[in-house]
Amino acid sequence: MSFDWPLALAGLAIVPLALAAYLIVQRRRKRYALRFTNLDLLANVVTESPRWRRHLPPALTLLALASLVVAIARPHVRIDVPKERATVMLTTDVSGSMQATDVQPDRLTAARDAAKTFSERLPKEFRLGLVSFNQQSQLVVPPVEDRGLVQQGLDGLSAGGGTAMGDALENSLTTLRELAKSQAAGGQQKRNPPAVVVLLSDGKNTGGADPLQVAREAKKLGIPINTVALGTDQGTVQVTDPEGFLRTIPVPPDRDTLKQISRITQGRFFEAKDAGKLDAIYDRLGSRIGYATEKRELTAAFAGGGLGLLLVGGTLSLLWFGRLP
Repeated sequence: MSFDWPLALAGLAIVPLALAAYLIVQRRRKRYALRFTNLDLLANVVTESPRWRRHLPPALTLLALASLVVAIARPHVRIDVPKERATVMLTTDVSGSMQATDVQPDRLTAARDAAKTFSERLPKEFRLGLVSFNQQSQLVVPPVEDRGLVQQGLDGLSAGGGTAMGDALENSLTTLRELAKSQAAGGQQKRNPPAVVVLLSDGKNTGGADPLQVAREAKKLGIPINTVALGTDQGTVQVTDPEGFLRTIPVPPDRDTLKQISRITQGRFFEAKDAGKLDAIYDRLGSRIGYATEKRELTAAFAGGGLGLLLVGGTLSLLWFGRLP
């Protein structure tokens, strides 16, 4: 919780001062009562002691005072609220380098698990699609609200082949354009729905369209591409050469290209060197894409609570003692 006028909280000092004054008054009352020496007569006159009831109205009044002081400071909190309906395209690398085990248990498994968490983090009203790519790009799941279909598509991914990153981005953009056209034709949207691409890759583009050129197309469409570079510079995979011998090939992620893609499209770049970091990135992306932080003012709640406490305290005091506290 934060406050627009935090200096007003200094007024809370009134509460302990008022409490101290009340305690002093109560002690003086006790001293005055002890001066009445005929205790038998006093017992006959006062048949019942109010005990806790005597202190309840003043206590409610002090709480009301504190609540009203906080209201003057204009308290507010920031909460996450779902954004308007949008479409997200998960574009995931499944090239042979995704078999590297520098990210435990391996890059592809870590990417799959993090993507599932990401899908659950998005608001249910969002459409989520899945594109995979190695030397070819494939639309695995078109944009749907059914998270089960997306998770089934993720479970079916397997690693192998090259890296056609540009083709995958082009496939994602084409899918988003076609969805926007179909919605416009059906009268579902008066304008293009918000859309975003989340690209995860661990290697350099090895064929197909130039990913930077496709990024410029995305910028014209107003579609940001958030990129995630998965893996470390120490990542390696073993491949069989034409002579049948196993060779160890280094497969560091192409951070520079992914940074440029995100910069061109005004997206965000992330680097994940382990599964925990990747989970955190996907969780952050889900929060960033699916929710907006809004400021909710609590002034009315505190003011209403303070007035309510004053009303209750005053009513009880009038009913029990015939006077205000």
